[in-house]
Amino acid sequence: MNKARHSSRRRSPSIRSDETVDYKNTSLLRRFVSEQGKILSRRMNRLTSKQQRLIATAVKRARILALLPFSNNES
Repeated sequence: MNKARHSSRRRSPSIRSDETVDYKNTSLLRRFVSEQGKILSRRMNRLTSKQQRLIATAVKRARILALLPFSNNES
């Protein structure tokens, strides 16, 4: 019963060594943002705290430059 709950949990891919965390790399940043436009937690992303900080600042910069939406309110 407990095993089924763990398999249904969403697992985002972590950052590969050849990928750079940059606000211009929107395809990478979209993997760490939920459907609502929120930055996903570190546990869900499977990132280190340093990587999570880099992702958070990159997403915020991309939002300001209109590369990523602040929210996704499409119903």
